[in-house]
Amino acid sequence: MEIVFFSESIDFKISDEKNIRQWIFESIISEDKKTGEINVVFCSDDYLLEMNKQYLSHDYYTDVITFDYAEGKIISGDIFISIDRVGENAKKFGVSSGDELLRVIIHGIMHLCGYKDSTETEKNQMRKMENKYLKKTDYKH
Repeated sequence: MEIVFFSESIDFKISDEKNIRQWIFESIISEDKKTGEINVVFCSDDYLLEMNKQYLSHDYYTDVITFDYAEGKIISGDIFISIDRVGENAKKFGVSSGDELLRVIIHGIMHLCGYKDSTETEKNQMRKMENKYLKKTDYKH
């Protein structure tokens, strides 16, 4: 069981990695799941756009793409996050980049826990879960 942070196509390092990793572990446990292998990959808009086209046949920018390899209660997967989009969305929504980054990270984790966001009802549930776990973080942003 491991959560690894790294970057692809950009030079980015998450701050307070230890506390964020612990927050993710605790969020997963709260969902009655176990942590397997989770990679959180920080990348550029262009990198994530190419992935969106290649794997999802979507030709638009996005902030996060989650590849779910979970088996039963063991949560595993790859979460790709565009740091460019996180910065743009933070400005758009009037929040700090740190807050927006945490929201996107927990969004990916909630996908791995089985939450979807295709319909309005699912989107509302996803936002509710994001807010629930954002309130539980000790990360100071």
